[in-house]
Amino acid sequence: MFSRIYVEDGARDYPLAQRVLKRFPQAAVIPIRRYMDVFGRPRQQFAVQKQAQQLILAVKRPPFIYPGAPVCHDFGHRHFYYTSVALNCLYNCEYCFLQGMFPSAHLVLFVNVEDYFAEAAQLLQQHPVYLSVSYESDLLAMERIVPYVRAWIEFAARHPNLTVEVRTKSANYAALASIRPLDNVILAWTLSPEAVIGRHEPLTPSLSARLASARQAAEDGWPVRLCFDPLLFVPDWREQYRQCIETTFAAIPAEKVRDISIGLFRVPKDYLKAMRKQRPDSALLHYPYENRHGVLSYPAPVGEEMVQFVRQELEKHVPPEKIYLLDERDV
Repeated sequence: MFSRIYVEDGARDYPLAQRVLKRFPQAAVIPIRRYMDVFGRPRQQFAVQKQAQQLILAVKRPPFIYPGAPVCHDFGHRHFYYTSVALNCLYNCEYCFLQGMFPSAHLVLFVNVEDYFAEAAQLLQQHPVYLSVSYESDLLAMERIVPYVRAWIEFAARHPNLTVEVRTKSANYAALASIRPLDNVILAWTLSPEAVIGRHEPLTPSLSARLASARQAAEDGWPVRLCFDPLLFVPDWREQYRQCIETTFAAIPAEKVRDISIGLFRVPKDYLKAMRKQRPDSALLHYPYENRHGVLSYPAPVGEEMVQFVRQELEKHVPPEKIYLLDERDV
């Protein structure tokens, strides 16, 4: 998968680094002083690097945990945070905000996870914490490379006042199937119509594969969240999302679903500017979005119609109180 692995000074002796290096014995190992010497170089081409993504092993400096962003669902939790043990993703979704956020497409894995846990433990002494661990990467997709999700589950098992959300598009639940389910770890699957997956979410598993993983997780006793987020204004979007929802609840019993989130495609203005440079031919990215407080999304009439349609379709299967909406007008 990776022909080169850049290893930051001080990172190589960590157990996670050793695990990764053993996983890819044929990769050329290149020592570097700081990961930003490679990751942060100017004039990199994200879209081109995605065709030959390389790996960077690094030691994260504090802070390790950040307040949740207003463009993200907090699911009613007052103390909402996120953390990133990895930067970038194995997938290559056309609309991914990471291509506007980061200068490089290379995958950064931070190997000092115990430092993350120490900071989380300090925060938990002050109040309960809702923590999303998979915003800037798809950790479950990488679980066979580095077991980040397992590590967070083990930490959550020792801290009942911590709620962890693992967001994914993967079909890799098998990597967690041997772990005892926890009530305070939520496995959240992003679901999209098959046409959206085929055209806009390259390298990701099919809808049926994601649903099979989510169904097995729910049957095993994990809290399972379904995320129809981001909604995309694609041709024949009503029928696409109607079929997606019907397929979802044909595969997963509604009573097995903890809750559901709905959100429109949305991205900070500066990120979208960079994304458009990376993908000049993308009609999806070059849509005339509306700017609300520095965040671009669909104009209100379009967005409201999409959200209400999807909500009404979902309410045919689940009660309204299980559905969380993100009101982009307040972002």
